[in-house]
Amino acid sequence: MLPGVSFKSPLHQMTQTTSTCLWNDSAAEAELAYAIDHGAVGATCNPVIAVEVVKKELAYWTDRIKSLAAEHSTASEGELAWRVIEEMSASRAAMLRPIFDAQHGVNGRLSIQTDPRLFRNGPAILEQAIHFDALAPNMIVKIPATFAGIWAIEEATARGISINATVSFSVPQAIAVAEAVERGLRRRERDGGDITTMGPVCTIMVGRLDDWLKVQADKQVITVDPGYLEWAGVAVFKNAYKIYRSRGYRLRLLSAAFRNHMHWSEFIGGDVVISPPHAWQKRYNSSDIEVKPRIDTPVAPHVVDELQRKFVDFRRAYDPDGLTPAEFDSFGPTVRTLRQFSDACHDLERFVRDILLSNPDIGLVPPK
Repeated sequence: MLPGVSFKSPLHQMTQTTSTCLWNDSAAEAELAYAIDHGAVGATCNPVIAVEVVKKELAYWTDRIKSLAAEHSTASEGELAWRVIEEMSASRAAMLRPIFDAQHGVNGRLSIQTDPRLFRNGPAILEQAIHFDALAPNMIVKIPATFAGIWAIEEATARGISINATVSFSVPQAIAVAEAVERGLRRRERDGGDITTMGPVCTIMVGRLDDWLKVQADKQVITVDPGYLEWAGVAVFKNAYKIYRSRGYRLRLLSAAFRNHMHWSEFIGGDVVISPPHAWQKRYNSSDIEVKPRIDTPVAPHVVDELQRKFVDFRRAYDPDGLTPAEFDSFGPTVRTLRQFSDACHDLERFVRDILLSNPDIGLVPPK
């Protein structure tokens, strides 16, 4: 801690004393306000988060869905569900707008996720990204790091849309995303477009890689020190960060899917973003973990060697050439995550459906 300087929390100290940024992995209004108060300069909304926010802000969103149904009498439950996500995202983007203006677009953005069920359809992803980008000046659009998503990332970037690559767990995906962004930025520069206020990032869902390897350990009867598995995502993130710096990519890495404090503490000091949900922010802020740069401290070689020796999927995630773009969609963590994200879309649609069925007279328009 700096002499004579006090901070509200460890996360606040990190944001004030290092280049590491804090974003909020939630679009709940109260949770975002808390995060901003502790130094956050960004936030996220996706179908999983939207379902959680609707439950936390139940009275408001129940009434709002009724109003939307009345305003759009022929809209399907799916269309109404996406209107909820768009309104939620736009209103939370407004909370971040002063930061966006002050930091010239690098931060102060709200991440809104394209429909995960479109993961194989690049043009459809791009069309939705263009639509989302127009919702607010400080939107950043989440596009999956799938085979089709990599194409959409380049095309969106070339159009001046800031992207946040998601459904990403590996060094090969992070490199493919960075190369796509670079191609898009070069195209935009060549066409005379402005890139100075763009703020692209690439997420690595570090905890979801850890989760997958634990599943593999059980299925394949692999015995390994359980503590080693907590380092898998950290090792992948640090390896990707080293490559990003050496190649000079013009986007930042973002750490997501928190499972332990190292998914925050080991990345302090890097020009990166950490994006924990509210519960993890409160846990970190009540901890006694020293806030000091650790991003350049390598994961113990014997841990990395053991993980590489025993887990094929760790090798695939850690090695820059471990996966080809054609293999991104079938990578275990990708399949698992897309299923969850797609299920969340259906959950939100079911919530809307229940409201419509419970209020059958909303927006009734007789056929002509």
